[in-house]
Amino acid sequence: MPKILHNLQTIGSEIVQSCEAANRQSEDVQLLAVSKRHSADAIREAYAAGQRAFGENYVQEMLEKSQQLAELDIEWHFIGPLQSNKTKDVAMTASWVHTVDRLKIARRLSEQRPTHLPPLNICIQVNVNREASKSGVALDAVNELVETVDQLPNLKLRGLMAIPESTKDVHKQRANFALLANAQAVLNDAGFSLDTLSMGMSGDMDAAIAEGASIVRIGTAIFGNRPTS
Repeated sequence: MPKILHNLQTIGSEIVQSCEAANRQSEDVQLLAVSKRHSADAIREAYAAGQRAFGENYVQEMLEKSQQLAELDIEWHFIGPLQSNKTKDVAMTASWVHTVDRLKIARRLSEQRPTHLPPLNICIQVNVNREASKSGVALDAVNELVETVDQLPNLKLRGLMAIPESTKDVHKQRANFALLANAQAVLNDAGFSLDTLSMGMSGDMDAAIAEGASIVRIGTAIFGNRPTS
Protein backbone atom coordinates (compact mmCIF):
# COMPACT_ATOMS: atom_id res chain seq x y z
CA MET A 1 0.00 0.00 0.00
CA PRO A 2 1.36 3.47 -0.89
CA LYS A 3 2.66 5.32 2.17
CA ILE A 4 0.50 8.42 1.82
CA LEU A 5 -2.64 6.31 1.33
CA HIS A 6 -1.76 4.37 4.48
CA ASN A 7 -1.15 7.58 6.42
CA LEU A 8 -4.45 9.09 5.32
CA GLN A 9 -6.32 5.96 6.34
CA THR A 10 -4.59 5.98 9.72
CA ILE A 11 -5.44 9.63 10.37
CA GLY A 12 -8.98 9.05 9.19
CA SER A 13 -9.33 6.28 11.76
CA GLU A 14 -7.87 8.53 14.47
CA ILE A 15 -10.38 11.26 13.62
CA VAL A 16 -13.22 8.75 13.90
CA GLN A 17 -11.94 7.58 17.29
CA SER A 18 -11.55 11.15 18.55
CA CYS A 19 -15.06 12.00 17.42
CA GLU A 20 -16.51 8.91 19.10
CA ALA A 21 -14.77 9.87 22.34
CA ALA A 22 -16.22 13.38 22.06
CA ASN A 23 -19.69 12.11 21.09
CA ARG A 24 -19.42 13.81 17.71
CA GLN A 25 -20.01 12.71 14.12
CA SER A 26 -16.79 12.19 12.18
CA GLU A 27 -18.44 13.72 9.10
CA ASP A 28 -18.37 17.05 10.96
CA VAL A 29 -14.56 17.15 11.01
CA GLN A 30 -12.68 17.87 7.78
CA LEU A 31 -9.08 16.82 7.29
CA LEU A 32 -6.96 19.54 5.71
CA ALA A 33 -3.73 18.08 4.33
CA VAL A 34 -0.95 20.60 4.91
CA SER A 35 1.26 20.18 1.87
CA LYS A 36 3.74 23.04 2.27
CA ARG A 37 7.21 22.19 0.95
CA HIS A 38 5.96 18.85 -0.34
CA SER A 39 5.98 18.09 -4.04
CA ALA A 40 3.15 18.18 -6.52
CA ASP A 41 3.67 14.43 -6.94
CA ALA A 42 3.01 13.90 -3.24
CA ILE A 43 -0.19 15.92 -3.54
CA ARG A 44 -1.20 13.82 -6.57
CA GLU A 45 -0.70 10.69 -4.48
CA ALA A 46 -2.87 12.08 -1.69
CA TYR A 47 -5.47 13.16 -4.25
CA ALA A 48 -5.53 9.64 -5.72
CA ALA A 49 -6.21 8.40 -2.18
CA GLY A 50 -9.29 10.61 -1.98
CA GLN A 51 -7.95 13.77 -0.32
CA ARG A 52 -9.28 16.99 -1.86
CA ALA A 53 -8.46 19.86 0.54
CA PHE A 54 -4.83 20.98 0.77
CA GLY A 55 -3.29 23.76 2.85
CA GLU A 56 -0.36 25.94 1.81
CA ASN A 57 1.58 28.52 3.83
CA TYR A 58 3.41 30.35 1.07
CA VAL A 59 1.70 32.22 -1.76
CA GLN A 60 4.21 31.48 -4.51
CA GLU A 61 4.32 27.81 -3.63
CA MET A 62 0.53 27.57 -3.75
CA LEU A 63 0.45 29.31 -7.13
CA GLU A 64 3.06 26.98 -8.61
CA LYS A 65 1.33 23.86 -7.34
CA SER A 66 -2.11 25.04 -8.44
CA GLN A 67 -0.71 25.46 -11.96
CA GLN A 68 1.06 22.09 -11.92
CA LEU A 69 -2.13 20.38 -10.70
CA ALA A 70 -4.65 22.49 -12.60
CA GLU A 71 -6.48 19.46 -13.99
CA LEU A 72 -7.41 18.27 -10.48
CA ASP A 73 -10.38 19.68 -8.58
CA ILE A 74 -8.29 20.59 -5.54
CA GLU A 75 -9.68 22.88 -2.85
CA TRP A 76 -6.75 25.14 -1.91
CA HIS A 77 -6.65 26.59 1.61
CA PHE A 78 -4.19 29.37 2.37
CA ILE A 79 -3.06 28.97 5.98
CA GLY A 80 0.03 31.16 6.27
CA PRO A 81 0.66 34.82 7.12
CA LEU A 82 -0.64 37.01 4.30
CA GLN A 83 0.94 40.29 3.25
CA SER A 84 -1.16 42.91 1.49
CA ASN A 85 0.93 42.75 -1.69
CA LYS A 86 0.10 39.04 -2.05
CA THR A 87 -3.66 39.18 -1.60
CA LYS A 88 -4.52 39.26 -5.31
CA ASP A 89 -2.81 35.95 -6.03
CA VAL A 90 -4.53 34.33 -3.07
CA ALA A 91 -7.93 35.81 -3.97
CA MET A 92 -7.61 34.37 -7.48
CA THR A 93 -6.42 30.90 -6.44
CA ALA A 94 -7.63 29.81 -3.02
CA SER A 95 -11.05 28.62 -1.92
CA TRP A 96 -10.30 29.38 1.73
CA VAL A 97 -8.11 31.79 3.69
CA HIS A 98 -7.69 30.87 7.36
CA THR A 99 -5.40 33.67 8.44
CA VAL A 100 -7.25 36.98 8.12
CA ASP A 101 -6.33 39.06 11.15
CA ARG A 102 -6.85 42.64 10.01
CA LEU A 103 -9.39 44.57 8.01
CA LYS A 104 -6.95 45.74 5.33
CA ILE A 105 -6.29 42.16 4.25
CA ALA A 106 -9.99 41.28 4.21
CA ARG A 107 -10.85 44.33 2.12
CA ARG A 108 -8.17 43.56 -0.44
CA LEU A 109 -9.28 39.94 -0.72
CA SER A 110 -12.86 41.12 -1.23
CA GLU A 111 -11.89 43.65 -3.89
CA GLN A 112 -9.61 41.22 -5.72
CA ARG A 113 -11.78 38.11 -5.68
CA PRO A 114 -12.84 37.43 -9.32
CA THR A 115 -16.59 37.78 -9.70
CA HIS A 116 -16.87 34.53 -11.69
CA LEU A 117 -15.65 32.57 -8.66
CA PRO A 118 -17.73 31.72 -5.58
CA PRO A 119 -17.19 33.91 -2.51
CA LEU A 120 -13.87 33.32 -0.81
CA ASN A 121 -14.30 31.42 2.46
CA ILE A 122 -12.69 33.31 5.33
CA CYS A 123 -11.60 32.43 8.86
CA ILE A 124 -10.45 35.08 11.30
CA GLN A 125 -7.17 34.09 12.94
CA VAL A 126 -7.24 34.60 16.71
CA ASN A 127 -4.15 34.78 18.92
CA VAL A 128 -5.76 33.06 21.89
CA ASN A 129 -2.63 33.20 24.07
CA ARG A 130 -1.43 36.67 23.02
CA GLU A 131 1.90 35.23 21.86
CA ALA A 132 4.12 37.95 20.40
CA SER A 133 5.60 35.51 17.89
CA LYS A 134 2.25 34.62 16.33
CA SER A 135 -0.21 36.42 14.11
CA GLY A 136 -3.86 36.81 14.98
CA VAL A 137 -6.29 39.26 16.45
CA ALA A 138 -6.71 39.34 20.24
CA LEU A 139 -9.80 37.68 21.68
CA ASP A 140 -11.19 41.00 22.88
CA ALA A 141 -10.95 42.43 19.36
CA VAL A 142 -12.56 39.54 17.49
CA ASN A 143 -16.13 40.85 17.56
CA GLU A 144 -15.27 44.18 15.95
CA LEU A 145 -13.30 42.56 13.13
CA VAL A 146 -15.97 39.93 12.51
CA GLU A 147 -18.70 42.58 12.28
CA THR A 148 -16.80 44.45 9.57
CA VAL A 149 -15.54 41.48 7.57
CA ASP A 150 -19.01 39.94 7.54
CA GLN A 151 -20.26 42.93 5.51
CA LEU A 152 -17.67 42.68 2.73
CA PRO A 153 -18.80 41.44 -0.68
CA ASN A 154 -17.17 38.46 -2.41
CA LEU A 155 -16.27 36.92 0.95
CA LYS A 156 -18.07 34.34 3.07
CA LEU A 157 -17.09 34.54 6.71
CA ARG A 158 -17.03 30.96 7.94
CA GLY A 159 -15.42 31.01 11.35
CA LEU A 160 -12.30 31.28 13.47
CA MET A 161 -8.80 29.80 13.35
CA ALA A 162 -6.07 29.53 15.98
CA ILE A 163 -2.61 28.11 16.57
CA PRO A 164 -2.42 28.00 20.37
CA GLU A 165 0.79 27.80 22.36
CA SER A 166 2.59 24.49 22.00
CA THR A 167 2.07 22.18 24.98
CA LYS A 168 1.79 18.46 25.59
CA ASP A 169 -0.56 19.05 28.51
CA VAL A 170 -3.95 17.89 27.22
CA HIS A 171 -5.82 19.98 29.78
CA LYS A 172 -4.04 23.13 28.60
CA GLN A 173 -4.65 22.15 24.97
CA ARG A 174 -8.35 21.81 25.60
CA ALA A 175 -8.48 25.05 27.60
CA ASN A 176 -6.86 26.94 24.71
CA PHE A 177 -9.21 25.47 22.12
CA ALA A 178 -12.17 26.17 24.39
CA LEU A 179 -11.30 29.86 24.23
CA LEU A 180 -11.78 29.80 20.45
CA ALA A 181 -14.94 27.72 20.65
CA ASN A 182 -16.40 30.07 23.22
CA ALA A 183 -15.61 33.08 21.02
CA GLN A 184 -17.47 31.43 18.16
CA ALA A 185 -20.44 30.66 20.40
CA VAL A 186 -20.63 34.27 21.60
CA LEU A 187 -20.57 35.52 18.01
CA ASN A 188 -23.29 33.10 16.95
CA ASP A 189 -25.42 34.13 19.91
CA ALA A 190 -25.02 37.70 18.63
CA GLY A 191 -26.54 36.72 15.28
CA PHE A 192 -23.64 35.55 13.15
CA SER A 193 -23.61 32.17 11.41
CA LEU A 194 -20.10 30.83 11.89
CA ASP A 195 -19.81 27.10 11.21
CA THR A 196 -16.03 26.60 11.22
CA LEU A 197 -13.37 26.17 13.87
CA SER A 198 -10.01 25.62 12.17
CA MET A 199 -7.86 24.28 14.98
CA GLY A 200 -5.75 21.27 15.82
CA MET A 201 -2.63 19.72 14.33
CA SER A 202 -0.88 16.39 14.76
CA GLY A 203 0.11 16.97 18.39
CA ASP A 204 -3.21 18.28 19.66
CA MET A 205 -5.85 16.99 17.26
CA ASP A 206 -7.70 14.97 19.91
CA ALA A 207 -8.08 18.00 22.18
CA ALA A 208 -9.20 20.18 19.27
CA ILE A 209 -11.87 17.71 18.21
CA ALA A 210 -13.05 17.39 21.80
CA GLU A 211 -13.58 21.17 21.87
CA GLY A 212 -15.42 21.35 18.56
CA ALA A 213 -12.87 21.60 15.72
CA SER A 214 -14.44 21.34 12.28
CA ILE A 215 -11.14 21.49 10.33
CA VAL A 216 -7.92 19.87 11.55
CA ARG A 217 -4.66 20.77 9.79
CA ILE A 218 -2.33 17.77 9.43
CA GLY A 219 0.92 17.71 7.46
CA THR A 220 3.87 15.59 8.59
CA ALA A 221 1.67 12.66 9.63
CA ILE A 222 0.44 12.49 6.02
CA PHE A 223 3.46 13.42 3.93
CA GLY A 224 6.39 12.74 6.26
CA ASN A 225 9.05 15.22 7.25
CA ARG A 226 9.26 18.32 5.10
CA PRO A 227 12.20 18.65 2.72
CA THR A 228 14.71 21.20 4.00
CA SER A 229 15.38 22.68 0.57
